[in-house]
Amino acid sequence: MEHPPYRLAEEFDRYLGDPDDPGEVFSYARCAELDDKEEFPADICRRFEEWGLPDQYVPVEHGGRLRDYEQVLQLVRAVARRDLTCAIGHGKTYLGGVCVWVAGSAEQGARLGADIMAGVPVSLGLTERAHGSDLLAGEVRTDGTAADTADHWLVSGEKWLINNATRGSVLSLLTRTRPDGGPRGFSVLLVDKRELDEGSYRHLPKIRTHGIRGADISGIAFDGARVPRGALVGAEGAGLEIVLKALQLTRTMCAALSLGAGDHGLRLGLDFAEERELYGRRLIDLPQARHVLTGAAADVLLHEAVALVAARAVQSQTAELGVTSAVTKYLLPTGTDQVLADLTGLLGARAFLKGVHADGRFQKLQRDHRIVGLFDGNTLVNLNSLINQFRSLVRGFRRGTGDTAGSDTACDLGAPLPPLDPAKLSLVARHGSGLMAGLLASVEEITRRADLNPALGPVAEAARRLLAVTTAVHTEMEEYQGALTEVPPAAFEVARRYTLCWAGAACLGLWTHSTDRFPDGPDAVATGELWRDGLWLHTVLDRLLVRLGEPAAAGPETYEELLGALRAARSSGRLFSLLPQRGPERRPATPGAAAGERETTSC
Repeated sequence: MEHPPYRLAEEFDRYLGDPDDPGEVFSYARCAELDDKEEFPADICRRFEEWGLPDQYVPVEHGGRLRDYEQVLQLVRAVARRDLTCAIGHGKTYLGGVCVWVAGSAEQGARLGADIMAGVPVSLGLTERAHGSDLLAGEVRTDGTAADTADHWLVSGEKWLINNATRGSVLSLLTRTRPDGGPRGFSVLLVDKRELDEGSYRHLPKIRTHGIRGADISGIAFDGARVPRGALVGAEGAGLEIVLKALQLTRTMCAALSLGAGDHGLRLGLDFAEERELYGRRLIDLPQARHVLTGAAADVLLHEAVALVAARAVQSQTAELGVTSAVTKYLLPTGTDQVLADLTGLLGARAFLKGVHADGRFQKLQRDHRIVGLFDGNTLVNLNSLINQFRSLVRGFRRGTGDTAGSDTACDLGAPLPPLDPAKLSLVARHGSGLMAGLLASVEEITRRADLNPALGPVAEAARRLLAVTTAVHTEMEEYQGALTEVPPAAFEVARRYTLCWAGAACLGLWTHSTDRFPDGPDAVATGELWRDGLWLHTVLDRLLVRLGEPAAAGPETYEELLGALRAARSSGRLFSLLPQRGPERRPATPGAAAGERETTSC
C-alpha cells in the first residue's frame, strides 16, 4: 500500500539530509548548538523554505498545496522528530494562518497565502500576560468610533507569550471590539506589521524558556496602531467563535509535535539499550529494560493511530472536530510526556546530561516537549471542552448517532478524503461521536474475524472488554451533563477516561478498516508484521485497558513480538511506524530535485 502523505514526508526527510552528520544544516549537532546559544534556527528554516514546506501550510483554494491535513501532520512530524524548536518555530506560521482559512475572504486568503509561500512568518496573537487561556478577559482593544476612523481601527494593548511575535510580519490578532466584551465582543484582525505606522507598536523582549530555547517566544504591544478595516477576518464580533474553530484544526495538528518527539525518544532509548552493557549483559537483555521499551513502543503506536484517525477526521468528520481535537490535544502530549518519563528511567543519568550521550538529545527533547501540552489549549482546557459536550456525547452513544460514515472514512487509510469545508466546523458535536457510535460495529467485525482466525481471539476479547468499559464511562458521564461552570474535579477524571475509550475506538476502527491494506510480503518491511494477527492493536488495547483500571489483556509473549518488530525496524534503518515506508537511503540535498519530485508525490 502506498500512503501519499507519509511518502511525501519521507521525501522531505531525505532532502534534509542525515541528521547524524554534523556537516548538514539540519543536524542534531547544529540543533544542540543553537539550543545552547538560545538562537532561532533561521538557517534551518530557510532549508524548509527551499524545499517548499510553507506551500503545504496554505490550502489549495488559496494558492498552496494543502489538500490533505494528514500531509501537514506527517511533514511537521518529520521536523519534530529531529528538533521540536524548529517544528514549533516554523510550524507557527501554519497556526497563524488558520483563522483566515476558516473565516477569511478570498482576497485575504490569496494575499496571506502568497506571503506564507514567500517565507513570511505569521503569528497568532491570543494570550495576554494577566489572562492566559481566558480569552474573554482579553484587554487588547480597538477603537473605531471616532470620526476619523471610518476606514481603519485603532488597536491598543499587549499580547504576550506569543510564538513568532517579533519575527512574524503578519499577525492574526484577537481583539476586543466592544468595550463590554462578551462572546460577541471580540473580532479577529489580520494585522500586517509592515503597514503599521512607526512607533504605533513595539516588540516585547524574548522570554527565556526552559525548553524550545531558540524559539521566538515574546510579545507585542500596540499603541493606537492604525489597522485597515479590510483586515477584519469574518464578521465583526465573531472573533471568539472563529478562534475556537481554528483551534480545532491547530490542536489536531499539534499531534505532529508529540508524534515526532515520541519517534525520537523511542529511538534514543532503543539505541541506548542495544549498546549499553550493564551487569555483564547488554541492557536490552534485561527484563526491566525490555518492559520499559515495549511499553513505550506500544504507546508510540497508540499515539500514531489516534493521530492518523484525527488528522483524516479533519476532512471526513469536520462537524465533530470539537471532540476529536480535544481528545487528541489532551491524549498525545500527556501520553508522550509519560513515554519520555518512562524512558528516562532506562537512560538513567544520561537522560539529563549534555555532551555525554547522543549530543544530549534526550534532555533537550524532554525539555522541549513539555510545552506542547500548554499551547493552543492546555490539558484542563481540553478536558473541560469534553465535559461541556457530555450531554450530546452520552445521547449520541445511547442512540448510535453521529457521523459514522465520516468515521469509517477517517479509519480507512486508503479511502479518498473530501475537501475540508470550514463551514461545517462546530463548537459542539451536536449528534455525538460517530467514532464512538461505530465502536460496536468494530467489535463485532473483529469478533467475526476471530472466528475465522483463532490468533485474533485475545484481541477480540480485549475489544469486547473495551466496549463494556466504554459503556460504563458513558454512564459516569451522565452525572456531569449539566456541569458547565462549577465543574467538580471528578468530572475531569471521567473526561480523562473518555479520551482513553475514544482512543480505543479509533484504534479498533483503524485496524478493522485498514488491516487488509497491509498484507505480508517482501514490501511489508515490518509494517505487515505489526498488522498481522492484530499485534499492534493487542498491545495498545492492553495499555488502554490497564489505564482504565482493568486487568491486563496481553501477556509478555505479545510484547516480545512487538519488541522484535521494533528491533527489526531499527536494524533496517526505518521508522517504527504503522505506515509502509521506503528504504532509509538519503538522496542529494538539491532544491530542484525536491521540487520536481514534490510535483509527483504530493497527494
